[in-house]
This record gives sequence, structure tokens and C-alpha cells, in this order.
Amino acid sequence: MNELNTYIWIGGVAIVLLLDLWAIISVFRSDKRDTTKMLWALLLVLLPVVGLVIWAIAGPRGIKRGTGPSSPEHSKG
Repeated sequence: MNELNTYIWIGGVAIVLLLDLWAIISVFRSDKRDTTKMLWALLLVLLPVVGLVIWAIAGPRGIKRGTGPSSPEHSKG
């Protein structure tokens, strides 16, 4: 039973780390100023779970031109 709990914790931590990485990439692909991006990334690194919640509610939205799909067949348009 103790070994199962260890695997559950490892899985949970891995999921949070992957979500944090995705959020940080999304922040840097946004069209906000560089200082804003750095502050969001710092928040996500220092407070992974709380930072994800705050980012999901109030984080930067929108993708900078040129960072989307690279060819017409990959776009939804």
C-alpha cells in the first residue's frame, strides 16, 4: 500500500510539472511585454499549483503572430 501511494504522488507531481511547463510556454508565446512574461514565469516556477490556478484565471491570453501553425494544413482556418 505504501508503494502505491508513492506512485500516486509521483504521478501527481509529474502532471503538475507538465502543466506548469505548458503554462510557461503559453506565457512566452503570448503578445505581452517581456517583463510581464518573466513575472508570470517566475510565479509559475515558485508556486507551481497556486500559480497554475492564478494563471488559469488571469493569465495572458492570445498568441503572438508567427508562433502558430507553420503551414495552412495545420491551421483550423
